[in-house]
Formats: sequence, C-alpha cells, structure tokens
Amino acid sequence: MAARRALIISENAPVPSDRRVWNEACALRDAGWDVTIVCAMGETRHRDPYELLDGVAIHRYPLAPAAGGLVGYAREYGQALWRIRRLVRRLAREQGRFDVVHACNPPDFLLLAARSLRRRDGTAMVFDHHDLVPELYRAKFGEGRSPMHWVARRLERIAFRMADVVICTNSSYAAVATGRGGRDPQDVFIVRNGPDLARFTPVAPDPSWKQGKDVLVGYLGIMGAQDGVDHALRALAHLAGRDDWHAVLIGDGDELPALEALAAELGIADRVTFAGWRLDDDIRSILSTCDVALAPDPPSPLNDVSTMIKIPEYMAMGCPVVSYDLPESRVSAGPSAAVFADPGDSAALAAALDEVLGDADKRAAMAAAGLEAVRDRLAWQHQVPALLAAYERAAGGGPDPHTPRPVPAATRS
Repeated sequence: MAARRALIISENAPVPSDRRVWNEACALRDAGWDVTIVCAMGETRHRDPYELLDGVAIHRYPLAPAAGGLVGYAREYGQALWRIRRLVRRLAREQGRFDVVHACNPPDFLLLAARSLRRRDGTAMVFDHHDLVPELYRAKFGEGRSPMHWVARRLERIAFRMADVVICTNSSYAAVATGRGGRDPQDVFIVRNGPDLARFTPVAPDPSWKQGKDVLVGYLGIMGAQDGVDHALRALAHLAGRDDWHAVLIGDGDELPALEALAAELGIADRVTFAGWRLDDDIRSILSTCDVALAPDPPSPLNDVSTMIKIPEYMAMGCPVVSYDLPESRVSAGPSAAVFADPGDSAALAAALDEVLGDADKRAAMAAAGLEAVRDRLAWQHQVPALLAAYERAAGGGPDPHTPRPVPAATRS
C-alpha cells in the first residue's frame, strides 16, 4: 500500500530552523507518511528552492520579510499567499493527491492557498495553531480593537472553520479553539512544543562564551516587540554591581538594532554578546555553558496564554530558568525548575536573577528538576501520539491500534 501523503505549509520561518514544524515532519515520516513541506526561504540560511532532507521534501519560495508596519505585513502576506498557492497547485499537479494539508500559522489564511485540493481531491485540512494572531497583532501594534484587529479575528475564524482538525500548543489555545473558534472538542488536539531528546541534548560547556567571567546568563528566541528582550537588558543593567557575569543573547528579529542600542545606553554593551541566529550545535553549546537562562516575555493577552518553547529548551540543556510569572510558563517549568518574578517588573526579574546566580546549590537543584520534567512530560517524544491521533482523525482512517489515542483537548486541564 502506498504511503499516505502530507503537505505541511509554513510561512513564519524556514524549515528545518522552525523546530516544531521539523519535529512534526520527522514524526510523520517515522510513522510512514510521505511528507512534503512548503515554506519561505531564509534570508541567510536555507536558501535552496528544493532540498530532500532526511527523507522529507522541502520546497521553498522567496519571500521579502515585512518592513514598515502594517503595510509591510500586508505586502509580505499577499506575496506569500500567491507564491504558496502556485507552489501547492504545481506539487498536486505533478505529484498527485495529498491526503492531508497541514497549515502552520501565523498567518491564519494559509489553508486558503490549498482549498482547491479539498474541492478536487477531498484532501483533509489541519490547522496547526502556533500563535493567537489577533493578540499578536495587538502586541505588535497596540491598536486595540481596530478594523485590522477585526480582520485578524475574521481570518482566524475562517481557519478554524476550514480545518477538519485543529492542533494547539497548549490547553489555553485549545480553549480558544473550542470557544471563539467554535470547534468540537473531539476535533482539537494538544501537541505541545517540546525539545526532541534524540537531537537536542546537552554537550560539553565552552568557557569561551563566558568572556572570562564566572557565570553566563543566556537568552534564546525571537527579538520582536512582544518578546521582552528589552526587559532582559534592563534586568541585567540592575546587576551592574556584580562583576562576575556575562550574557549571550541568541536570536534575531525586528528589534535587534534597537536592543543593541539599548545595551549601549544602559552601559552594558561590553557585558552582552548578541550572538545572532545560530544552528542547533551552537545553541546547544551556548546553553550548555549557561548558568541561568532568561524568559523575559512580559504579560500580555498573547504571552499569558502562550507556551514559550525556550523554557523547555533551557530545561533540556540543564539551565535553571528565571522567568516572569505567566500562566503557561508555570505549566512548562513547574514548581522547581524556575524562579518567577512579578510580571513586567524588570527590577523584580533582576532580583530573581541575582538570587539564582548567587546560589550554586540552588542552580544545581533547578537544573536537575528541569531535566527530569523534560524527560518525563515535556520532550517532543511525549507529543507524537497526539500528533498522530490528530492525523488519523483528519484523514478518517481511525486510530492505529498500536498508538494510544490521547484524550481530546477539551477534557484535559
């Protein structure tokens, strides 16, 4: 029997750099699916229009990233929709029917690029809900319930309605799917973000990252307006009285130039290395060297209910975590792997950081608790059964008798 075929569409980041999308693709491949990915080219990496990587076919289209606010995003998304639609139609014409199209937001309208496959071939649709786009819009532009916010809500509703199955990253997002999305709880599955312990494991520390200091503070992630890296810098500036630390911030984003300027303004430019975006080998090396890692995402309607993938990734590397006290961050870190600060208060974040940096025994206990939590419940390996069950639901084939079917999202806390 020929393998069933899945087409995964992503616009937000190139693959395999988008680790969630890559983990999903590899899990489906290992379960016997023939997997094709359509995604944007990176600006400096993953530039090949076609790549066959570990048995997964990746087709990339050129995309100019947004610049200039709402107009820039409208230009980017319009371009993406047009290019994805053309590429999806060509792949279906040349390679035949896809059993499932799996669209990863943001943006929320990617299933529209493949709707002709449903009409022609009866292809099932999966909406992989990575971000709350209406809340993300408000976090970026702060314009409340403007007409653009209404458009974002409408597009989200269209995505929920088009999908046969919705995949969510946590129970908060599942509540959105069954609430304002109007989805049947039986069609909503939670597939959390988690590190793949087959690939994302600690390595030997590299003391050169410490720049001669005793302790290293780390950050990993996007550097956008909603990510709170400015809070991290202000917290570090509060530690000016300590001379034993250096910080490495891994990542890129719209705010990077402003953040570099802020570090200089705060007088800590020589204490902070902006490492840019790095591949996994460098990320593992840096985080394995870190004595503590920061999750400075400030409170907002988006961040309060979002799972920050950096937190379980820190834990997988044995890094104690200092985080603002957000609901889903507590779900990830649990009671023992992180010290939480009052949300949005950079002085409180600094105090929590100072506490952890000053207690080596506490750091060791937090690191051990974090590693245990990742191995027991957060690792990607624990999410695969829910992903496969969602696909069986979408494709209509019924669950594999050898795969335990997870409880649907609505019945879980």
